Formats: sequence, structure tokens, C-alpha cells
Amino acid sequence: MLSLMKLLSLFLLIVAVAPPAAVDGQLKVGFYSQSCPLAESLVKKTVASAYANNPGVAAGLIRMFFHDCFVRGCDASVLIDSTSSNLAEKDAPPNNPSLHGFGVIDAAKSAVEARCPNTVSCADIIAFAARDSSALTGNIFYDIPSGRRDGNISLFTDALANLPSPLSNASTLVKAFAAKNLTADELVTLSGAHSIGVSHCSSFRNRIYNFSSISQVDPTLSAAYAVLLRLACPFNSSLSGNTTVAMDVMTPTVLDNAYYVGVQRELGLFTSDQALLTQTSLSAAVNANAGNGAGWAVKFARAMVKMGNTEVKTGQQGDIRKNCHVVNTASTLWNKGAEKEAEGESSLVANM
Repeated sequence: MLSLMKLLSLFLLIVAVAPPAAVDGQLKVGFYSQSCPLAESLVKKTVASAYANNPGVAAGLIRMFFHDCFVRGCDASVLIDSTSSNLAEKDAPPNNPSLHGFGVIDAAKSAVEARCPNTVSCADIIAFAARDSSALTGNIFYDIPSGRRDGNISLFTDALANLPSPLSNASTLVKAFAAKNLTADELVTLSGAHSIGVSHCSSFRNRIYNFSSISQVDPTLSAAYAVLLRLACPFNSSLSGNTTVAMDVMTPTVLDNAYYVGVQRELGLFTSDQALLTQTSLSAAVNANAGNGAGWAVKFARAMVKMGNTEVKTGQQGDIRKNCHVVNTASTLWNKGAEKEAEGESSLVANM
């Protein structure tokens, strides 16, 4: 059993090495400027390297940020692995098997931990990675406030309840975004992320086969586009289970406003894309974004920053997970303290 003095030493040590709390519990740009000055550049370098090997990873990282923030706030709960006693978010249908980029976050976390142990949250790494992906694919640059802490809860059912489906109609989308303090205009703005990335056939099959009793194909989908999608995704699902198609046929590898032009021309891939034309306020935003690429880029950056403030944990809330895939345990904290003490990093403990 640990002695009282040893427990007290460990407690003081953890307090001494804990990362600084955000001012007044809020996020701020440059949060790690003192505690880990290279944090953001290390993440940026990792993302750039991954992007050079596979440009498609950028879309995955932007989508990961969205899927993280919409479930329990931006707390990296989407990274937590399922266990024998708990099925986690990442294994829910909205995330599995389509969500990707986990390896990039792991690599970035390892690089940061090597320089600044127990300092930078996995949640902030996701936010940095999404920002850097926006710059790489669309030349969209913005500062992202940081200081998020990691959550310790990840539930399969939460992902199902909070993440809008590609089958969602307009009212469902507006309601889901409003629940996260995002406006209808921001819904349309953030939908522009569909300008890059790919989708499995299952996410849009409803529009190209057996759409209704009077139409095999969704009449709001371009007929020529439907033919192409049917060729890529045959009716026999066993032949197209792992098939993917680009979400934007206009500029599939560039994060830009061409997505909105595609929606106008009935080239939106999902029901949720076409839904943006079914309400006056939403369709007006689609038209505005289609005609002003620079304006949309500014709005997209602002919306990403705002989304990144969703239900965040700061200060003493949450944790800084050492391994983004698992929650910290009491033994993990003890091991951290023992390592610090052995290295002589705390004169307070050394003198007791």
C-alpha cells in the first residue's frame, strides 16, 4: 500500500505538471504557446506528411472534427475504442466503416507526447488537424482556439442520436445543427465539406434504386448522374459493398464552393445534400455560396471555429489522455508521477 507521504507527493506532482487552464474556462488561440510551443507545428507537419501520401485523408480529418464535436462536444470521444463492456461512438454506423484518419491523429499525438508529455489534448489535435486539412485542400486558413480537454465517455447510442444521417431531410438537419448552437446558414456552410472525400454506396443507394412506387430513381437527382452512380454501385450490394464514389463530381479533391454549384444542378450525392434546396432559407444560402467562393471560404472558417466551441471541456474538466484510444486510469496517473519523479522533474517531490 502506498504511504501517505507518497500519495501526497504524487498529488502535488500532478498539480505541478498539469497543463494550464484556459482563461476563465474559455478556449484561446495559442493556448500551448508556453507549455508546448511546437504543438501546432508538429500536428501540421504530421498532417502534411499523411496528405502527401494520401490526399483523401484530409476529408477524413475534417469529418472527424465534425463527428467529434456533435457527440458530447469536441472532446475526442470519437477516438475511444470499444471494450468488452462498452460499445463506443467509433463503432456506430455513422462512423464505422466510413470514418478514417485515426492513424494520423495517433502519429500527431505521439509526436507531441515526445516533446510535451501529458500536455496537449487529443481533442485539440483533432481540431488542429481539421484546420490544417482545410488549408491543404482549399487554401482556407484560420486560427483555431485551443485548450480543450478530453472526455472519458464514448457511447454507440450517442453517435446514433446526435449525428445527422445522409438520409436526413431539411427539418431534421436544421434541428440537429440548432441543438449544437449552429444556425441554418452555418448548416449550409459546413455542408460544403462534402466538396471533398468519398462515400460508400450504402449512403446514397436509396436515391438510385427502388426510390418509390412510381420511380426507381430519385427525380431530384440528375438522370445522367444517376446512371453513373448505378454503374459504380450495382444493384447487387455484394458487388459494391466496399465501393466508394467521390462526393463532389465537380472538384472532388478541392475544398471549394463548387459543391453548391453541383447541388444546384441536381448533382448532390445524398438526400441531405438535395434537402438544402427544399427550404427557402437553405436554398438561398446554397445560391449565395455557389456565387461567391471567397465569401463561402470565410464563412466556412468561421463556422469551423464556432463548431469547435461546442460543449467543450476546459480548465479542470475532462482529462489529457495519454493514449487517444483509451481513457486514463488511476494506474496511468501513478505511472506518470513515478516517471516524473525518477527523472527528477519535480524538486518538490524530490525534497520530500
